[in-house]
Formats: sequence, structure tokens, C-alpha cells
Amino acid sequence: MVESFVLLSLGANLGNQSATIKNAINCIRDSGLLTSLHISSEYSTEPVGYIDQPWFTNIAVSGFTTIPITHFLLIIKTIEQFLGRTGHQRWHEREIDIDLLIYGDNIITNKEITIPHPRMHQRRFVLEPAAEIASEVIHPGFNLSISQLLEQCSDNSIVNVK
Repeated sequence: MVESFVLLSLGANLGNQSATIKNAINCIRDSGLLTSLHISSEYSTEPVGYIDQPWFTNIAVSGFTTIPITHFLLIIKTIEQFLGRTGHQRWHEREIDIDLLIYGDNIITNKEITIPHPRMHQRRFVLEPAAEIASEVIHPGFNLSISQLLEQCSDNSIVNVK
């Protein structure tokens, strides 16, 4: 089986955000979803899109997997549901959100998923934590490193290490 590098973004702004994110990391670790985990610091981040909501806690997680992407996505959604994620409008509050940013050098666009994540390069709350743990990783679509994407990011929202 081929091992692929994976980069995830985790965020929450409802309930005990730090505890929920720690539980998500434990689920990722315990499920065998990723090996060689690297976890960023926690960041306090200003909401983007819909701003009338609590600030988020965001982190990035990277590692390696041999799990096929469709099964990988199913496990992520199962973890979100297990941790209490319920349906909310787009860009509104979340109990937990786990976004698959990069899965190897794959570029995939279909009804279920777009990889790399289609807006990651526009979101400081994604790029700051990602740059902490994977600054030299190359975005397969833009052929730029995470740190280069962060330098070029025009998002001025507030992102602070907790």
C-alpha cells in the first residue's frame, strides 16, 4: 500500500472547544487514521464568513496514512458525529469540524470532495496552524509551500496562538 501525507484542519467554537479538539485528536490516533502525528498549537481565530458567532479554536494535524481517501473521509465524518457535530448552516458555529486539506499529491474534484481543500489558501485560520507543522509541504494545485501560501494570503482575520 502507498503511504500518503495528510494535512487536516480541526476547529470548534461551541462547548469546551479545547477538550473537543483533544478528543478528536485521540479519535484520530486511536482509529489508526494517521501515523507519525504532528499537532500544531491551538489558535484562537476570528470567525470568517458569518461573523455573529463565538471565536473558534483551530489546530492543524498532519501524518501519514495508507487508508484510501473514500474510507478516510468516512472515518473523519464518523469522528465528527461521535463528538457531537450536528447540522449547521455553512460557516456557522460548529461543535467540531475536521477538514481534509491535503491527501498526498492528489487533486480530486467531485460531488463528495475537492482535494486539496478549495479555500485553504484563502484562510489564515487554516494556514497559520498548518505552517507551524508543515511549512514546506507543497500544495499540489498551486505548487507552492504552505508558508508561501500564508505569505500570499490576503485574509486579515485575527489568528492568535492560545
